[in-house]
Amino acid sequence: MGNTSLILFILAIGLLGTAAVYWFNRFIVLQARMKNAFHQIDVQLERRADLIPNLVETVKGYVQHERQTLEAVIQARAVLLNAKTPVEKAAANEALTQTLKSLFAVAEAYPQLKANENFLRLQEEIATTENQLSFARQFYNDSVMQYNTAIQKFPGNLVAALTRFKQGDYFILTQPSKAAPPKVRF
Repeated sequence: MGNTSLILFILAIGLLGTAAVYWFNRFIVLQARMKNAFHQIDVQLERRADLIPNLVETVKGYVQHERQTLEAVIQARAVLLNAKTPVEKAAANEALTQTLKSLFAVAEAYPQLKANENFLRLQEEIATTENQLSFARQFYNDSVMQYNTAIQKFPGNLVAALTRFKQGDYFILTQPSKAAPPKVRF
């Protein structure tokens, strides 16, 4: 009877250890997926930011007296490039979107600019990037949801608490009405 109890105890400990390793590894995979998804947002934000200097240079030749708008776009771009966390990047993204809306509104008053081939190409690239950014945000938020759900559900929550896995931050736009991509009609 003593040997049987010892064997059952060892088996129980082995099963608990195996379950803990399984959940720990699952959290690692989900966390890696979440980080990768965040990096995909970064790629799109950087692509968008890389288009801004060309856009500003193109516009600058036509709208010399709109310096304040151009400087606001450049400053918003710098803030975006320096943002690190999902919360910071979401806020910086919103600020850049607003300044781009202002820039495109200024461009409305300049027919020659609206017809400029380089401006039209940059406008199209920014619109494409906005769409890709939207998909990247959705994938990231889905990854965060899967990760957060896994560390909150039983028995994963026990392993998460012991191994100090923390919930991920969603990429949330704080002002959804202002978060729409700039609409440009030429």
